[in-house]
Amino acid sequence: MANVSHSSSDITSHPDAPEMQARYARMLGGRDVALVDGPAFLVGLYCAASPWIVHFTSSQPALVAHNLIMGIALGLLALGFTRAPERMYGLSGAMCAIGIWMIISPWIVGSSPDTGVIWNNIVIGALALALGSVCLLTAARSARKP
Repeated sequence: MANVSHSSSDITSHPDAPEMQARYARMLGGRDVALVDGPAFLVGLYCAASPWIVHFTSSQPALVAHNLIMGIALGLLALGFTRAPERMYGLSGAMCAIGIWMIISPWIVGSSPDTGVIWNNIVIGALALALGSVCLLTAARSARKP
């Protein structure tokens, strides 16, 4: 009977070890923005909950659904950045686009929004734009590496 037990937990002698190390390095190459994923998720969470936090559910019903949908989209993007960064950082531009849209949406989606609604969406949009830009720049920088 063959001895299939492993006596050592060190895999450096494994024939695929260099390939696995290279793949791991590639996958985590853009992870110097790991601290951006959490705030991006929180921005999405706040965006989804903001109609009830800022209390514009009765005065701006169209913006309630809009902010809820955009918040869920931002949250899902942030979760994607965390779960599969190698694949998702290409969508950082989408986060930037959502940020720009959030800035201008009170005047397009809403009907005569008040100052609180406007500032709420401007802050959410600016944060989403800034976080998306950081992710986008990092993705572009890591794509240039050989």
